[in-house]
Amino acid sequence: MAEPAVDYAAVFQALPGAVALVTPQLIVADANAEFLRLRGLPRERVVNSFIPEDLPENDSAEPLLLKVLASLRRSADTGERTVVAVQHFEMKDPDQPGVWHERYYTVTNVPVFGADGRVALLLQRLEDVTELIRAREVALTLQEAMLPTPRPVCRHPTAVRYRPAAEALNVAGDWYDLVDLPGDRVAVAVGDVVGHGLAAACVMGQLRSALTAASLVPEGPARALEVLGLYARTIDGAENTTVATAFVDWENDTITYSSAGHPPPALLRSDGRVGFLDQATDPPLAARPQHGPRTQAVAPFREGSVLVLYTDGLIERRGEDIDTGLARLADSLTRHRGEDPQALADAVLGDLLPPGDATDDTALVVVGL
Repeated sequence: MAEPAVDYAAVFQALPGAVALVTPQLIVADANAEFLRLRGLPRERVVNSFIPEDLPENDSAEPLLLKVLASLRRSADTGERTVVAVQHFEMKDPDQPGVWHERYYTVTNVPVFGADGRVALLLQRLEDVTELIRAREVALTLQEAMLPTPRPVCRHPTAVRYRPAAEALNVAGDWYDLVDLPGDRVAVAVGDVVGHGLAAACVMGQLRSALTAASLVPEGPARALEVLGLYARTIDGAENTTVATAFVDWENDTITYSSAGHPPPALLRSDGRVGFLDQATDPPLAARPQHGPRTQAVAPFREGSVLVLYTDGLIERRGEDIDTGLARLADSLTRHRGEDPQALADAVLGDLLPPGDATDDTALVVVGL
């Protein structure tokens, strides 16, 4: 039975996404109807033209164009897929002449290889992500409203930082908290809800508030996470949330801690050595079939030490073992020992999160001991 013939030219034109074919010499070989519609240009202005000549009539296009050109050249030279992350752009409304709109786009360039194994064409996809960006802004506003305002805790210096991912379209469910306890004690916590967007931000707010209340019970951090785990089982989207919490007691110079599947807190000692508090780790919230008690451990500290809690965006990278990220954090803390918590927090973020490189949200709490 003969296979049906496929008219790939018709398929290309009918694609719902905006795509174009570009030669390694940056000549547009073809563009589908949606690409032309988004660009607001006639076919004769786009096809068979050198990309720098294909400019809308406004100056704001130039920065985006330069990034697109660099991305295309990189794909042509390396044979690898490249992405121009979210870019702001003022664009003509294709359906309303003379009307301009604020839009956000991502551009993806995928090499297409010829029979000789060389890059013959580059498939360029233009994606309008404006609605996702607007939803992200709403989620960020909600998340910021739910996170506590940085404030002095007891009489001890602290620093908190929250950094949304520079290139992600959806805000994550990271959070931090500091709770004064009776005596010269404080509870410190960080957590990370699975998922993104408004739903994750709402779950984050519920869990953070519940942990704040649970931390006031006298039994300690393990009991607080046990109570939080019970509560998490009643909330859609709370399962597999990771949390680390530590109760710092300056009267006894101890840190009592417990973790629900979260990266271990770091303890920077006054001599520059860094240890990770990893002796009391259980599964994430609501991850086990049956609810059960959680473990906790105690670590002593000396005056001049620093406790650091963080979410995984600080240390995890795609294709990299987590131990590499932990070693990077330990090295940064050692090099900046002696700095006050505010300066140390900024230094760690500067070392581990280069501008524009973060792909996940990050929460960070630094407590001077």
